[in-house]
Amino acid sequence: MLMKNATVHYSEYLQLDKILGAQQPESFKPGQSPAHDEMLFIIIHQTYELWFKQIQFEVDAVIATLSKPTLDDNSAELQTVVHRLQRTVTILKVLVQQIDIIETMTPMDFLDFRDMLRPASGFQSWQFKKLEATLGLQFEQRHGQEYYTSQLKDSEVTIIKEAEKSESVISLLNTWLERMPFLAEETLWINYKQVSGNNQSLNFFTDYEHLYLGSLADAEKNNAAFFKQIFYDSAINANRQLTAKACRNALFILLYRGYPMLELPFQLLESLLAIDNQLGNWRHRHMTMVQRMIGTRIGTGGSSGAGYLKAAMEKHSIFKEIAQLNSFLIDRRKLPILPKELTSKLGYSF
Repeated sequence: MLMKNATVHYSEYLQLDKILGAQQPESFKPGQSPAHDEMLFIIIHQTYELWFKQIQFEVDAVIATLSKPTLDDNSAELQTVVHRLQRTVTILKVLVQQIDIIETMTPMDFLDFRDMLRPASGFQSWQFKKLEATLGLQFEQRHGQEYYTSQLKDSEVTIIKEAEKSESVISLLNTWLERMPFLAEETLWINYKQVSGNNQSLNFFTDYEHLYLGSLADAEKNNAAFFKQIFYDSAINANRQLTAKACRNALFILLYRGYPMLELPFQLLESLLAIDNQLGNWRHRHMTMVQRMIGTRIGTGGSSGAGYLKAAMEKHSIFKEIAQLNSFLIDRRKLPILPKELTSKLGYSF
């Protein structure tokens, strides 16, 4: 016999008793003068933490897929990764927009209850720190390394440290980019016709380097050394997270994204850049909101307030190595023509 599903009620399914009972303003406690805007302050921050949980859920799913040793780029798996990253971008846009709501609170409204919050602070959001680590922000890249976990509980610090030791989105991205076959398969380049006049090599990438350097203005000639630093193995820097091989393959994706096989990889790279962009927007809006609310005063958690947020905004860029690849693009009309052996692999097969 089939068992009937239990009746599901809206409020029970959403556990609204717990959610709607989770707002306990300090200023509403006996002996205090109720501050009307404290309710808004609590709900906004609770909402942020719920969205952080959803973003982490999406990112964890992306990591699970990218971690597969047999990820099929020609299947629905890659599309699912892109879809979940794009959903993350949309949620981050909502986080930025929510600042419009909290900014309906004036500085004087905030002062009605601010001192009651000490030492609680958004600096203690372990979920956000874990999310940064999961995406790929390394400890060495953090601003304020000496105290970024100093106000967290031991159990929360353990969660973040485990995230820092685990595979991140950017480390898995590097692995995925490195195994792209198109530049490495020599049989696909047998009929490649070089366009640079550099007869010493028929290798596409050295040919492209010659074209790129020829496109630079006099004031950009320093980019020649930068090109070699980014795209050649002999110049690997200990601080980088994407290898030279991964960067070469990523640049190839950007250059020839019009081919069907490269469309989803291009969207994946663009989605990661959009995540970084929205995190930057959120940090900027957060910083300007804090400046408006408390000026140059320190945060309730003891940080330098807006000063800390500004420094973090400038330093905590996770996918900057992808963003810098745009420095090496050339006019599409001057791109080398790919051989038909390769374009047949990059297009639809019938």
